Amino acid sequence: MKKTLLTLTVLTALSTATAFASPINNLSSGETALGVGTKESYIEHKVSDNVTLGYQYADRDYDGKQNDIYGQIDLIPNVKALVGYRSNLPYDNNNVYGGLSVSTPKVMGMEGYASYITGSDFNETQVGVNMNLVANVDLNVNYHNFDADNARRENGIGVGATIKF
Repeated sequence: MKKTLLTLTVLTALSTATAFASPINNLSSGETALGVGTKESYIEHKVSDNVTLGYQYADRDYDGKQNDIYGQIDLIPNVKALVGYRSNLPYDNNNVYGGLSVSTPKVMGMEGYASYITGSDFNETQVGVNMNLVANVDLNVNYHNFDADNARRENGIGVGATIKF
């Protein structure tokens, strides 16, 4: 019954997905995460005990293909500062951005999170959950809201998978 409900949830999410951003992963030092989602892909690596660096490619419905180079700095357990540079925003804008993420402790293989970033021409919010499927593979389901100045707001449910090594 649980597998049937999970399968139906994933299929529903895939059929209604309009946006997706890289999830917040809690990696160990030296660990790498490689992920794909409804409209994005990313790779990130934890270069030290409290710094993660990454790259994300997102294909937005109305606002083109965007690239992010970003960093996550662990401030305290389950809280991260987010900094980055996003290129190819609407009207050929590029922005430096900052933000914050919080995550819950892992319970029964699931970890919830929320993140918010903002630049001078956009803001983005994401709330989601990472669910451990097998040893190093996570399923991510989230609600995502991307709002760029002078562009159409994009929001919806996204689904993705992450492999950690």
